[in-house]
Amino acid sequence: MAATELQHHSPNEDDNHDGQENSRSEAGGSFVSIDSTDHYRIDDVDRLEPFLTTVVSSSDLWLFASSTGALTAGRVDARNAVFPYLPDDMIHREAGEIGPVTAFARNEDGVRELWRPFSATVAPGCRRSIAKSVLGDRLVFEESNAEWQLRIRATWAPSRTFGWVRRVEVTNLGPAQTVEVLDGLVDVMPPGVDPGVEQGSSNLVNAFRRAEMAAAPNQLATFHLESLITDRAEPGEALSTNVVWSHGLDVAADLDPRAIPSFLSGSRREASTLVTGRPGAYLLRSTIDLPAFDTTTWIIVMDAGLDHLALSTTIDLISPPDIDARVSREVRTDSVRLRRLLTAADAMQTTSDRAADAHHLSNVLFNSMRGGVFPYGHDIPIAHFAQFVASRNRRVAERQSAWLATRRDDWLPVEELRSMAAATGDPDLQRLVLEYLPLTFSRRHGDPSRPWNHFSIQVADDDGTEILRYEGNWRDIFQNWEALVHAYPEFIEGMIFKFLNATTFDGYNPYRVFKDGFEWETIEPDNPWSYIGYWGDHQIIYLLKFLEFLRDYYPEKLEAYFQNDTFVYANVPYRIKGYDDLLKDPKNTIDFDHEREQKVEFKKDEIGGDGALLRETHVFIYKVNFIEKIMATMLAKVSNFIPEGGIWMNTQRPEWNDANNALVGNGVSMVTLYYLRRFLVYFQDVLSQTQQEEVQISVELLDCFHRMSATLKEHQALTSGAISNAQRRTILDGLGRASSDYRQKIYGEDFSGRKATLKLADLLAFVEVTLGHLEHSIAANKRTDGLYHAYNLMTVEQDGGINITYLPEMLEGQVAVLSSGLLDPKESLAVLDALKASALFREDQYSYILYPNKNLPRFLDKNNIDPAAVSGSKLLSALVAEGNFDIVTQDCDGGYHFNGNFHNVKALRAALEALPDAHRPLVAAEQKQIEAIYEGIFNHKAF
Repeated sequence: MAATELQHHSPNEDDNHDGQENSRSEAGGSFVSIDSTDHYRIDDVDRLEPFLTTVVSSSDLWLFASSTGALTAGRVDARNAVFPYLPDDMIHREAGEIGPVTAFARNEDGVRELWRPFSATVAPGCRRSIAKSVLGDRLVFEESNAEWQLRIRATWAPSRTFGWVRRVEVTNLGPAQTVEVLDGLVDVMPPGVDPGVEQGSSNLVNAFRRAEMAAAPNQLATFHLESLITDRAEPGEALSTNVVWSHGLDVAADLDPRAIPSFLSGSRREASTLVTGRPGAYLLRSTIDLPAFDTTTWIIVMDAGLDHLALSTTIDLISPPDIDARVSREVRTDSVRLRRLLTAADAMQTTSDRAADAHHLSNVLFNSMRGGVFPYGHDIPIAHFAQFVASRNRRVAERQSAWLATRRDDWLPVEELRSMAAATGDPDLQRLVLEYLPLTFSRRHGDPSRPWNHFSIQVADDDGTEILRYEGNWRDIFQNWEALVHAYPEFIEGMIFKFLNATTFDGYNPYRVFKDGFEWETIEPDNPWSYIGYWGDHQIIYLLKFLEFLRDYYPEKLEAYFQNDTFVYANVPYRIKGYDDLLKDPKNTIDFDHEREQKVEFKKDEIGGDGALLRETHVFIYKVNFIEKIMATMLAKVSNFIPEGGIWMNTQRPEWNDANNALVGNGVSMVTLYYLRRFLVYFQDVLSQTQQEEVQISVELLDCFHRMSATLKEHQALTSGAISNAQRRTILDGLGRASSDYRQKIYGEDFSGRKATLKLADLLAFVEVTLGHLEHSIAANKRTDGLYHAYNLMTVEQDGGINITYLPEMLEGQVAVLSSGLLDPKESLAVLDALKASALFREDQYSYILYPNKNLPRFLDKNNIDPAAVSGSKLLSALVAEGNFDIVTQDCDGGYHFNGNFHNVKALRAALEALPDAHRPLVAAEQKQIEAIYEGIFNHKAF
């Protein structure tokens, strides 16, 4: 804030506070204006537990900051961090040790007094606040000292040109005074360091570090590696650097962190211009005269990953004398660019509720950062589209090269481009036009607390050309497109085609989607975050939201898809095991087909991203119509339908959220069933109104459909009352085996590529009978408290039946059942009333939590086996008697416990199988009994 403005502000105005300790209470928040920009400020933030926040940019700059003041930031990804990329709990502990550091000193009656704002503790008489711009692109740390009558404000803001800008304003709130200040950055990183190496081998990284003063203009320093960190017998030159420079304090920068203790002790030292073999810093030490009620300002700017050309350009840019004003203009330009992107996505609203408006803006911001925005509205840049076609399918690009070349400099409305592509008669070109989505601003989400989320923000090529791309977990992408499409309705077809063409013939979506295709998870044996499987959650409802939108906006388009073979299948190298194997070990249900993956990768290398699509021969991409794609997805869910239980979760990944990992294999999702009911009602209405009578469907899928339809019709009468465990198993057997046989034909060499006729009346009849089964299950899952079950557990009993048990109430179940459309208004209101009266409601927040708070057992109360269970087992009794503790141990008080290495039933089973041969007969006789004891004491039951 300019000094002339400050002279007209009193300490009591809304962008200031006076720092009086006796005015402090609990932390509180309010909207304030800082530098004519709307912010939300939390006063007395130190009274809260530390929290992590982020500052965003329209460019590739990223920043995660702790409310304590420590932070990590950089460009593009974590390998281009300017400060160590650490988990958030470690960042919270590093205030004053990583990132910015500030200290003041003054002499009072010959005594040197110190004030360290933003340090680990708040000095008496001081107040701290943190403010974030409503747009999300500025973060302001502020601390005032009532005794010193000083206030310091440090603002972080991005500049696409210069990097991260830290503007420091020291305001004198009283008579003129002179203070000494030390301000700067500590532990400035070199680029090119893998976060895992930094977090696990930081001292090794230190050995490669070099910090040096590089240029006179504004004290520019470079921070880089002497060479790449490697143990290979080959050179590895480090040819990029991070830089820091400053303006406003005309003093030599000290690159040695030892300048901090020197300042605190009052001693003097010569500024270091070269530091090697340990962390570097950028510290300014100066004596400043502060006129009464005036402000002194300086900036420190840092940037990441500069090569020699970029460094030369930066040195030239920061040389003019008006550099401070230029940096301010660049920061404002970045804000304008960000606001323009978000405005196009309908982020700006103005109501009487300022908090709601800010909340809406924040939601749109983070949605857009995942799913992207369309920077050119509904127009298509043909040159970029041509590049997209070439990356997806080089054969299409070659045969359409003349068509693309004549329009390379054009910008066409998306509808016009689709019409022109249709006129070519090339089905692959038509498909690619429909799938093309010119998005920008999309980046994979991630933060320092999520080891599995590696973000990469790519917004421009090396020559500065804007990159149009998107990338992310398929759930996040489609979830955010659901909101984005309201701002860009003409791209709804593209979103639907991207969704359906990224689904497999067995009805699931691979892990990640991006502009040029999709990816699947692979197993890395030494990585605990690596696994394979299909995330079935969200799939039905996300697709349905797109289809409902299409029907509302473009009702004529949906039926046109029925006969249009422009849809394809994702060829993911997973093989879901046969039905009997799913029952035998429901947590181990998918094999990775390495040979198939090699073939897919070969095809991708040959033609581009389309090489990952299912082929009917070695030449042609297999194409189907909309009805078949919908059936494949729908039948995948129905094939796992367990009456009165839900949809069986057996693809090695949880439904809805990661907290349900333990449910995989034996969990049954009512959440998906509720959404499936809404999905089928939608198609019931569509099919009842269509003028078409039949479509062509792959013969393998058609056979699966008829078998599943027969099963549901045969047992339709069971929907009028309770279903027994044996009847439940019979229905699942019929559905599951039909789907299993279909999958094995597709996986093997029996896939014919032939199609046969499906009467849409038969499909409508299937939908109607399935709805009867689903609605019966919904009624059966109403709880006595008026809520509805979200997830249940299935257990295959020894006599072959399937038993259903219930889990505690969950918020997801109530949201989903209300969305299902089955409940009338009175019933819906009853659910809302029951929800408000449940343990899910938080009175203090006037909101809801996902699960009720649980009182978990003490450690000493866990893993205690009933002595009667031991004595009732000949095997356990024999092992204890001979002192064999491989399965069960006995403590000094005579208590029995399972071996501490058994983290799950699988480990127990392996230990039983490893017992000496003499115990084989007892193992065979009692293994299930012992596993049941284990599952019972850990409350696992089926899982």
